[in-house]
Amino acid sequence: MGSFPQEEEKALLVIENPPKTKKGGLRAIPFIIVNESLERLASTGLLPNMVFYLGNEYHIEVATVSVIISLWSALSNGLSIFGAVIADSYFGRFPIIVVGSSLIFLGMTMLWLTAMFPQLRPFPCDEIDKYSCNYSPSSSQLAFLLSSFAIISIGAGCNRACSQALGLDQLDNRENSNNEKILQTFINWYGVSIAFASILALTVVVYIQDQFGWQIGFGVPTVLMLFSVLIILLGSPMYIKAKATKSLFVGLFQVVVAAFKNRNLSLPPMIHNGRDNYHQTHEPKILAPSENLRWLNKACVIKDPERELNPDGSASDPWSLCTVEQVESLKALLRVVPIWSTGIMLIVSMNQSSFSTIQAKSMDRRIISNFEMPAGSFGVIMVATFIVWLSFYDRAMIPLLARLTGDPRALTSKARMAISLVLSCTSMAVSAAVESTRRKMVIEQGFEDDPYAKVGMSALWLVPQYIIMGMSEAFHGTSQAEFFYLQLPKEMSCIALSLYTLELAGASLVGCVLVKVVDWVTSRGGEISWLASNINKGHLDYFYWLLACLCLVNVFYFLICLRAYEPSNHESTSNQSDEVEDGECH
Repeated sequence: MGSFPQEEEKALLVIENPPKTKKGGLRAIPFIIVNESLERLASTGLLPNMVFYLGNEYHIEVATVSVIISLWSALSNGLSIFGAVIADSYFGRFPIIVVGSSLIFLGMTMLWLTAMFPQLRPFPCDEIDKYSCNYSPSSSQLAFLLSSFAIISIGAGCNRACSQALGLDQLDNRENSNNEKILQTFINWYGVSIAFASILALTVVVYIQDQFGWQIGFGVPTVLMLFSVLIILLGSPMYIKAKATKSLFVGLFQVVVAAFKNRNLSLPPMIHNGRDNYHQTHEPKILAPSENLRWLNKACVIKDPERELNPDGSASDPWSLCTVEQVESLKALLRVVPIWSTGIMLIVSMNQSSFSTIQAKSMDRRIISNFEMPAGSFGVIMVATFIVWLSFYDRAMIPLLARLTGDPRALTSKARMAISLVLSCTSMAVSAAVESTRRKMVIEQGFEDDPYAKVGMSALWLVPQYIIMGMSEAFHGTSQAEFFYLQLPKEMSCIALSLYTLELAGASLVGCVLVKVVDWVTSRGGEISWLASNINKGHLDYFYWLLACLCLVNVFYFLICLRAYEPSNHESTSNQSDEVEDGECH
């Protein structure tokens, strides 16, 4: 991980709390980044070889293994919304990170125990007959294994929902004119750190598993996770720990219920900025609800003050009368959902790397005469591109574009999201062209019926698509995180940042459905499926062209969502600049 530019470091130091608190600022950031980097290093290192562990040690069919791993990944990302809710509404970010990291450590310890004790696994096939092994795991063995996966997923959901938000809490000062640039820089370097950890996981940890076996291979990630827990605890005295608000999601649900109850109510005219008509908190940040999604405004209309309000001004029935802030928080979340949904197709396209691995295995993978690159290692190119491009963008592109445009942000988060979607479409088109060429050469060389044959085409032709995918992910992940964080109210920051991991979970499920549908449709009537096990007989290139078309449609869908998007009401009333351009704050 690199260091911040000198001028940015000076800007960051400005936002530290007054000397009496001595909390937050740059000195708290390393503990947070190291905690999450070690977590990703440990958990990512388990995935690549898990298919071999479950297949060889538990004798589980490959198709079932694929389902287990996909659901495990989707659960780990999907549970981030659970972590965000309990952090934002009940306990705060730091306690949830500690609990999440501890749960991951517990789950990894359980997984390591399955490698240490033969009693937790079925009989090994080589002791019976490795060619006709019928020994399946017992219910208790399978329950212990799946419990370890579930505990790791719950912990990952807690950790990933709050880690980045805790880091932003240390730096966020919306009265600082450089605030948005500071947050963007942190998000970029946070992403670089995670990507660098992923590269180590895909190389070093996987190598240890291959060379030293499962006991050491699972033991190393477990020890790394223990260090992750200790690191986050060590930095505790330095953190700014934002207090949780009361039942945030319950409050949002109350808005829906109250609006439905009052659906026949006519909205009152605006008088004195709405103070006389709408229910406010004691220190209101927003005086009146916004005009968009007006049907939700009925949730905060006061009809009978004597009956609906307590002496202290609170609502006597919060399921019938909500505050303006509650209404605007729900509106802010609903506004970003369409833009959030545009990222699902992008991630679906990137998640098809398993097909690229099969392609690479059928091609000439010699980098130099005596070294052949493993087929499964080509994904490292995408991660490396992610790191290099983010570093280049942060250190070189942003200063250059800032001088040319006069805007310190260089490119807005919306512009970067648009670029990422165009790149995803391009990567699928390149993938389709490369596969079409590979398949043509296979037929010309007479290898169509041999799924294990190697065609005389260098696997380096796959590198451009991985590079474009890496650039797409670099633009997409950081821009969405920044956009959601700035567009949603501060008390929803964990939820804002967990939307990306929820997007990952949704993309995993959508991708599984898409593959199943394409395989079923194209194999009807006895035809060979596009996604046949023998890719030489299938038409993987057609599948890539389908993804390219879907990604192109997604670009136009994003532009429609962007045109329809309106900034959140909270932007003009929080401690941000009053100047708003394109729905983003300066």
